[in-house]
Amino acid sequence: MASQTTITATAAGTWKLGELTVNRVGFGAMRLTGSAAFHLGVPREREQSIAVLRRAVELGVNHIDTAAFYFSSLRSANELINSVLGGPYPDDLVIVTKVGPHREYSGEWGTSARPDQLSGQVEENLRQLGRDHLDVVNLRRMRQDSIAEHFGALAELREAGLIRHLGISAVEPRHLAEAQAIAPVVCVQNQYGLHAPDPDADEMLRLCGAQGIAFVPFYAIAGEAGPERASMADHDELLAVARAHDATPAQIRLAWTLHQGPHVLAIPGTGNPDHLVENVAAGALRLTADEMALLDAMHRGEAA
Repeated sequence: MASQTTITATAAGTWKLGELTVNRVGFGAMRLTGSAAFHLGVPREREQSIAVLRRAVELGVNHIDTAAFYFSSLRSANELINSVLGGPYPDDLVIVTKVGPHREYSGEWGTSARPDQLSGQVEENLRQLGRDHLDVVNLRRMRQDSIAEHFGALAELREAGLIRHLGISAVEPRHLAEAQAIAPVVCVQNQYGLHAPDPDADEMLRLCGAQGIAFVPFYAIAGEAGPERASMADHDELLAVARAHDATPAQIRLAWTLHQGPHVLAIPGTGNPDHLVENVAAGALRLTADEMALLDAMHRGEAA
């Protein structure tokens, strides 16, 4: 794409998380900590992560997705965000955190939090981010059949003023109704993209659109590779669309997700300033009807 450095996060338009307006292209903080997420890669140089955060704000990113369990042996995403953007935070910046999973300080995963442990996880995010409240907290489901008890615990913290808005993550459509019976849901964060990993994902996308709820795909670029690497193999159809727009396959993946509806938000993560610029620029791509049909077929597994 030409003149990428002039394209800002406003190019894709805006959506609201409750009363909080965000640009539809945001930033996922997971890869600030290392070459791969969590303890899977090499810790990233601190100055590089700082440069990425500063550049993100310069490019108009005002929606950052993070979590207290985003850390490597040397880096904490929340600490980096607080150091670079806090004191005070920009007025329009919305920080979305998530709770539920638990990692030991050694980096190993522990058992998921019980409902009575979620307040401690919320307080840890508050402490690390230097905030007196959290803008949005997603409950990340960890295999439990019902989320009612966990979501109810977060709803109590919302009533206490520690959380402004609630979301849910890694859920099935039935969990959305379960949560909504307890408190309003402003966003659903599920794995989704051209790779089609989840049979419920398209239904959740539709449900959120019908109800005006933000749908926030994660691993939209990485696909099945998940946290371990940046991207997966690209199909010929995707490469052809990318060539037509002088864009990268990753940009087309992001553009395709954004084209699924005005309620879809993107939170691509990177620790590379150049990749950040490319990700933000993807919000300006406008795919044709024929290109969308081609990519939709690929999404359904029907492409040649």
